[in-house]
Amino acid sequence: MNSIAPYGAWDSPITAEMAAAASGAPHWTDFVERVIVWAQSLTSEGGRVTLLRETSSGVEEFLPAPYNARNRVHEYGGRPWVAVGDAFVFTNWDDQRLYLRRSDGSIAQLTPEPETPQGVRYADLTAGPGGVVWAVRETITGPKPTDVVRDHVAITLDGDTRVLGASHHFLTAPKPSPDGRRVAWLGWDHPDMPWDTAQLCVAEVGADGAFAEHSVLSGGHGVGSGGHDVAVCQVEWESDETLLALVDPDGWWNLFRIGLDGTSVNLAPIAEELGGPLWQLGYRWFQPLGDGRHAVLRSGRLAVLDERDGSIADVDVAADLPAWSATLTTCDGLVAGVAAGPRTQPTVVAVDPALGTVREVSEPRGEQAPAGYLPVPTERRFAGKDGVEIPAYVYPPANPDFAAPDGELPPYVVHVHGGPTGAVSPALSMQLAYFTSRGIGIVAVNYGGSTGYGRRFRERLREQWGVVDVADCAAVAEALAAEGTADPQRLAIRGGSAGGYTGAASATMTTTYAAATIMFPVIDMLTFASGETHDFEARYLDSLVGPLPEHRQRYVDRSPITHVSSLGCPVLLLQGAEDEICPPAQAESFVEPLAGSGIPHAYQCFDGEQHGFRRAETIIASLEAELSFYGQTLGFDPPGVPTLPLRR
Repeated sequence: MNSIAPYGAWDSPITAEMAAAASGAPHWTDFVERVIVWAQSLTSEGGRVTLLRETSSGVEEFLPAPYNARNRVHEYGGRPWVAVGDAFVFTNWDDQRLYLRRSDGSIAQLTPEPETPQGVRYADLTAGPGGVVWAVRETITGPKPTDVVRDHVAITLDGDTRVLGASHHFLTAPKPSPDGRRVAWLGWDHPDMPWDTAQLCVAEVGADGAFAEHSVLSGGHGVGSGGHDVAVCQVEWESDETLLALVDPDGWWNLFRIGLDGTSVNLAPIAEELGGPLWQLGYRWFQPLGDGRHAVLRSGRLAVLDERDGSIADVDVAADLPAWSATLTTCDGLVAGVAAGPRTQPTVVAVDPALGTVREVSEPRGEQAPAGYLPVPTERRFAGKDGVEIPAYVYPPANPDFAAPDGELPPYVVHVHGGPTGAVSPALSMQLAYFTSRGIGIVAVNYGGSTGYGRRFRERLREQWGVVDVADCAAVAEALAAEGTADPQRLAIRGGSAGGYTGAASATMTTTYAAATIMFPVIDMLTFASGETHDFEARYLDSLVGPLPEHRQRYVDRSPITHVSSLGCPVLLLQGAEDEICPPAQAESFVEPLAGSGIPHAYQCFDGEQHGFRRAETIIASLEAELSFYGQTLGFDPPGVPTLPLRR
């Protein structure tokens, strides 16, 4: 028989420690001589990224501490390792240098110590011809966050580095054609982001190894159907004369065959996304399987594209894993990657589409919760104020041991994803389950501007950040309250990064919410866009808000810092002390005016954390603080967590 307790006050076996242990997801999978290799973040080791591989006796870690295979290119990083012969080359977080791991396990520095600490960075490591590593190199040239230059470089296993060239301010690593005579890469320039206009570039390789003048085969301003912009998000060589690329000339990233003369053919036209936003260099949404078949991610699900009949069919055996990361790799018809589902945390899996088999490769992280405590989301569409449907995943409270008193409605928290050019998926999040298993509902909103729904939906946010996102989240929250799913007096909002901005804007510019958790946010748009943030996003707000200086007042009007005096609910701010993307000054500018305001608030800044929390102790502290915050502001007493001191 269920125990009766108020929503939010339920006991749960899902502890903050369990959620923290599950938070380090695998990434950057690849086959190395038919062996699956991947990178893995370890929250128990401060977020260190190690390298793992599958063996006949289980999973082997082959990158020991203190090495940390992570890099700061674009601050979000990119593919940090590559196999060259029987050796591995990887980027190391502490100094950002390249290191060589030999087959005997010994590790040696490959690139020199830069004059500025972490001032020379490498990412998107690729095996080049002749046993060298090709990479994007990012060099810090001055004190400002935008004092950065990037180029293509080749590094030998003796550590010799050679500049190959550069076409744009932002680049992906070059990829050699099968015959080694040409290279292909993607490039774009300020003020664009890669999902706006990234171009496919091809150049010949000279006798001296340097790249000749490049040609643009796809992507750019005004070259799509109806004159809209076109972006390429991934390219692979198919033959010496043709390439395969994900391009969106019709508003959806589809798979095209592109010739060296720029002619292109859509292999399977579909009004669905097969690609996504290039936040990290080295993403792979498709990989060839052979015989005209390709493994693709169709709206996040694993599918097989067969160009012989133009079909795209979901892989049925992977139906319970609807959320795949952009890290596909293939070998002899086998597909490997990182996949997740409502009851499966992100896991390295191997799928054979022909045989209809799937197996888990990586090992579970941390203690596993019983299925009954894990929320299974319902994908829904809500009516937006502009008539556009708003996709969202609704996670109701889930705990088989408890029920609420008759007539009580649960508190609901709107979860706002970051980006804002990003999306939420139905992947299991133990951090969300930490709340839902205690009786707090979650609704994760893919507001206008989210990816996965085509360029037109994505560009609903063009020059409308702080308007469309705020309105969409409020519309979803208010709809849940109106239909009797959520308590209208106990609606809250939470988000990090761009989601933190939307949370702060919602708390200051709407009256929908009774509480807001704001994590590593943008608070002052003007300072953010005027040299405070890093180079990759330095001009992001040109498209999200409008170019400066002509739209300066718009920046002021939409900045939460402008409206602190109108704050309508208690707030909790969580921040990483070493965040170079949304620096602590942003959050602190919001907290300082609240002193003496009478509004309950708290601010926690965590040493050793950058943009997003990677350390187990930080994740535990932040989850427990957030739960206590909701208890104090939404009217329940959560058992077993320290009381968060709230200032007024």
